[in-house]
Amino acid sequence: MKIIRVTYKVQEDFAERNKSNIQAVMTALKNLNNRGNKYASFLEPDGTSFMHFAMYPDDTTGKIVNDLPEFVHFRNELKASQPEQLPKEVDLSLVASAYDIFQA
Repeated sequence: MKIIRVTYKVQEDFAERNKSNIQAVMTALKNLNNRGNKYASFLEPDGTSFMHFAMYPDDTTGKIVNDLPEFVHFRNELKASQPEQLPKEVDLSLVASAYDIFQA
């Protein structure tokens, strides 16, 4: 299992564009209908700090997101926007869960 949390802060004038790009990624993921991809993005109250949280049963499933054209576009635009805080990726380890994360 692979669990990743990514946090970053965008320029205020890029926040809406970033949200739109994230929505495009999520729509593409939903259309794939791959239950192994557990991916969500959150916005903090400041309106410019984002957190992405992803869980995959294996590295192969995780690669699906990175290969999506919508994700490549999101990542390229984010980089070009010169974020206030660059994306910081943290690999997490599951300690316990009250539910089956990858239940079909």
